[in-house]
Amino acid sequence: MAKTIQVRVDDHLKDSADLLFSSLGLDTSTAVRMFLVAAMEKGGIPFDVKRDGGWDLAIRESIARRQAGQRFYTIEECMTELDDAIAAEVANGAN
Repeated sequence: MAKTIQVRVDDHLKDSADLLFSSLGLDTSTAVRMFLVAAMEKGGIPFDVKRDGGWDLAIRESIARRQAGQRFYTIEECMTELDDAIAAEVANGAN
């Protein structure tokens, strides 16, 4: 018997993931099943989970903005802020 997993994600993430997986010939449910199988085979998350200076800082700052009541009005604004933070890290010689 199959069980159902429900996960809440924002509309943009779901739509983007659907498009990505579709371009790979998959549906999102199949991609999630592939992740779960890979996790079981590896005995953990099937990719490195680590903190990265630039990304981590940019994400924490974005979360702090959101908690302070500020919002990104577009995904482009959010991505520009993240890209700028990453570019600054690269310019400073971070990996």
